[in-house]
Amino acid sequence: MGRFMDKLRVLLKLHFIVPFLFLVVVFYFIPVVITFLISFTNMSSFTGFSNWHWVGLKNYAFILKNPETAQHFWITVKYVICTLIFFNVGLAFVLAIATTHIPRRWGYFFRSLWLLPRITPVVVYIMMWQFLVADAPYGVINQLFIKPLGLQPQNWLAVFPFLMIVLVNGFVGASFGMIIFTSAIESIPKEIMDAALIDGATIFQRIRYIIIPYLKWPLLFVLTYQTLSLLTSFEQILILTNGEFGTEVWALWAYHKALSNYWGNFQWGFGMALSAILVLVGVVFSIVYMRFFKFNELVKKPKIETL
Repeated sequence: MGRFMDKLRVLLKLHFIVPFLFLVVVFYFIPVVITFLISFTNMSSFTGFSNWHWVGLKNYAFILKNPETAQHFWITVKYVICTLIFFNVGLAFVLAIATTHIPRRWGYFFRSLWLLPRITPVVVYIMMWQFLVADAPYGVINQLFIKPLGLQPQNWLAVFPFLMIVLVNGFVGASFGMIIFTSAIESIPKEIMDAALIDGATIFQRIRYIIIPYLKWPLLFVLTYQTLSLLTSFEQILILTNGEFGTEVWALWAYHKALSNYWGNFQWGFGMALSAILVLVGVVFSIVYMRFFKFNELVKKPKIETL
C-alpha cells in the first residue's frame, strides 16, 4: 500500500508538470532543434525550401574564416559586459538601494520614472534618443549644451556609437533589475535591519553583510536573464544604427544574414549557424552562473534548525 501511494504521489506531481513540459518542448526545445538542423544546410532564398542540401559544418567553418567574425564577436562581448555591469545589474542595484532608503512615497515615484523607458514603445524611445544626439540644428544636446559653450556641434551617434547603444539599452534594462532587487530588499525581515542599526552598522556594512547575502537568488536570476537578453536582442540597435558605425552585434549580424540584407539573398543556413552559436554561449553562461552562485545549495531544503 505504501509503494502504491508513493507511485501515486509521483504521478500527481508529473500531472502538474506536463503542461509546463509541453510549453518548453514546443516553444523552446523544438525551435532550438530546428535552428541546429537548418544550420547544417545551405538553405537560402536562392535555394528555396526544395533545392537545399546538407553541408555539415561548412557554415560554422565559414564563420571561423570570415574576416567580420572577430569584429562582431568583440563588439558583442564589450556591449554585453558594459551594459550588464554598469546598468542592468550595477545601476539597478544602486537604484534599488537608493529608493528603499528614502520615504516610501518618494521611492515609488522615482521607480516609476525609471520604468518609463521600458513601457515606452521601442520606436518612440529610439526616436527620442536620435533627437537628443542628432547634429545641429535638431539635436537637443547640441542646442542646449554644446552651442552655448561655444563648441562645435556634432552627430554624437556617429562620434560615440558604442556608448550610445550601451546607454539606449542600459536605461531600459536597469528598470528590470531595479524591480527585482527592490522586492528582495523589502522582503528582508525588518528585525534584522533594526538590529544592525542598533549595533551601529553603516549603510555599506548593511549592504555587504545583510542585503547582498539576501540577494543571491535575485542576482542569479537577473544576471542570467539579462545576459541572455543582451546576447539575443537587437531591436534597439537595429532601429538606432542598423549596425552602422561598428555597432553590429552578433544577433543583429545573424538577423541581417538570415532575414534582411541589401542583396536580397537571405542565407537562412548561415544565419541559423550564427544563432546556434548564441544558443550554445547562452547555455554556457547559464551553467557558469549557476555554479558560481552554488545553485544546488540555493535549492536545498533548509535544515530543521533554520526553520
